[in-house]
Amino acid sequence: MAQAGQRGPAVRSDAWIELEPGGTGLRLEVTSKVESMYGEAIRAQVRADLATLGVRNAAVRVEDAGALPFTLAARLEAAVRRAGLAVTRPALPAAHGPAPAPSKRDRPRRSRLYLPGNEPKFMVNAGLHGADGVILDLEDSVAPAEKDAARLVVRNALVALDFGACERMVRINQLPAGLDDLEVVAPHGVQLVLLPKCESADQVRAVDARLHALVPGRDVHVMPIIESALGVFHALEIATAAPSVVGLTIGLEDYTADLGAQRTTEGRESFWARSVIVNAARAAGIQAIDTVYSDVDDEEGLRRSVVEAKGMGFEGKGVIHPRQIAVVHDAFAPDQPAIQRACAIARAFDEARARGLGVVALGSKMIDAPVVKRALTTLERAIAAGRLSPDWRDQVEVKR
Repeated sequence: MAQAGQRGPAVRSDAWIELEPGGTGLRLEVTSKVESMYGEAIRAQVRADLATLGVRNAAVRVEDAGALPFTLAARLEAAVRRAGLAVTRPALPAAHGPAPAPSKRDRPRRSRLYLPGNEPKFMVNAGLHGADGVILDLEDSVAPAEKDAARLVVRNALVALDFGACERMVRINQLPAGLDDLEVVAPHGVQLVLLPKCESADQVRAVDARLHALVPGRDVHVMPIIESALGVFHALEIATAAPSVVGLTIGLEDYTADLGAQRTTEGRESFWARSVIVNAARAAGIQAIDTVYSDVDDEEGLRRSVVEAKGMGFEGKGVIHPRQIAVVHDAFAPDQPAIQRACAIARAFDEARARGLGVVALGSKMIDAPVVKRALTTLERAIAAGRLSPDWRDQVEVKR
């Protein structure tokens, strides 16, 4: 007999499955909080999914707490696999639409919302919160005994849910277990893989090679997470290990534990490591992303943390609650003096190109290519934050 899923009065958007193989035919018992509206549909799906999985003879008990079809299918498949039965085909839900295109290497990653991989209730409306990315987490937020079930929930969520404009990210487990995660989730529209506790370039290359084997011809980005002293010392090697690496981030809970230091609000114990991450990322030409701010009730503390991170050169921050997103986006947005200067530089660049000049001048001052690039990035961020109209060239007058 095998079980999967969650049960109890506080559970919502999930289901609990008990499956005992054997006997003759399917013996199905279903109780549901939404019996009057969806009871027959649930029974029909259970029978169809069990047929897909290749289960013909079993006693199956379902306690439904409002699970959507993608969750119900994942819980059924987990129970079947835990029962030791061979699976004919995976129980994939209906796709919400075409698989998303690969994301751009340098797209904004100001905020990435962590979602526990075994909690489908948090995934359903995640795309509405406005984060730049959603992280379906298979690592620290999932209990060891539930790793197998979480993979199936994440896989089915990637297939069935519309995450809108969010970049679809998955944090796999520490290698080698993370390679097994990739086997399950990578072919289903993952755009970026977060590699936790990364300490060597070889680990990055192992993930990169497995992705190329699983989704040939499709670009899936990789973002290593540095969480140890050894990882910090190897940061540049990690950042340049493969073309798929688009960013480098740091996890301070594990890093400070590795040091044997207490993590503080001031962050003196991690300032050097965060500076190394920024410099390694910049040297590799990729993004530097800061750690999460763990106190979800301290909005001002979060804002100070983002302002500090921005000043150090970080371009984004992890978030663990939707209400942190707006604060992070606002704090990372350029201020008006920076926007005005960027507009002036961009106009000077446009005029130089129109005149066929290879040199950009702002008044009597020459502007080199990195400054122009930084100005254009500032304008992109200002537009993304709603602080500048996309057609600003027609609306904004700037004195040089």
